[in-house]
Amino acid sequence: MNDEEELIQLDLDGQSAAFETLVRRYQDRLYTAMISIVGNTDEAEDVVQEAFIQAYLKLDTFQQNSRFFTWIYRIAFNFALARRRRNRGVLSLDESRENTGSEPVSTGASPDDRLSRNEDVQLVHQDLALVSEDHRSIIVLREMEDLAYEEIADVLGISIGTVRSRLNRARAALKQQLERFPEWNPNS
Repeated sequence: MNDEEELIQLDLDGQSAAFETLVRRYQDRLYTAMISIVGNTDEAEDVVQEAFIQAYLKLDTFQQNSRFFTWIYRIAFNFALARRRRNRGVLSLDESRENTGSEPVSTGASPDDRLSRNEDVQLVHQDLALVSEDHRSIIVLREMEDLAYEEIADVLGISIGTVRSRLNRARAALKQQLERFPEWNPNS
C-alpha cells in the first residue's frame, strides 16, 4: 500500500486528518491548474474548494485505479466546466489578466529576462483564453499539468486516440494564435 492509499484508508476509517494531508498535498497544484481553466483566481478558489468537499463526501466511491490527483482533478475540472457554462459572460483581456494575477518567475533571471518572460506568459494566457474550451483544457492537462495521455483520457472521459487528435488540433490552434506576434513567429 502506498502513502496515498494509506491516507485514503485512514480517512475512510474515521481519521479526517489523513484527508487534510491530501488537501495540503494537492491544493496548490489543483488551484494553479484551475486558474488556467476558469481564468479567474476567485472562481478557481471556489472550484477547488467544491472539488475537495465533493471528494471528501464521495471518498468511499474512489476506486483507486488511478491516482488521487487524477480523480480530484476530474472533479474540479467538471465543476470548472459547469461554472464556465453558467457564467458565459464576455471577459475582456484586461479583466482576464487582472483576474489571473501574475505568473511566478525564476529568481535567477535578470529583471529584463523576468519582464520578457512575464510578457510571454501573459501572451500565452491571452491566446489560451481565445481557443476553444476543449482545446484549452487539453493543453492545460498535457502541457501545464504534464499528465500522461492515459490520465488525460481518464480526466476528460475520452479515448486515448481522441486525446491525441484533440491535442494535435489544440497545439495547432494555439500556435495560430501565437503567430499573430512577430516575436513568436520564427517565419517572420
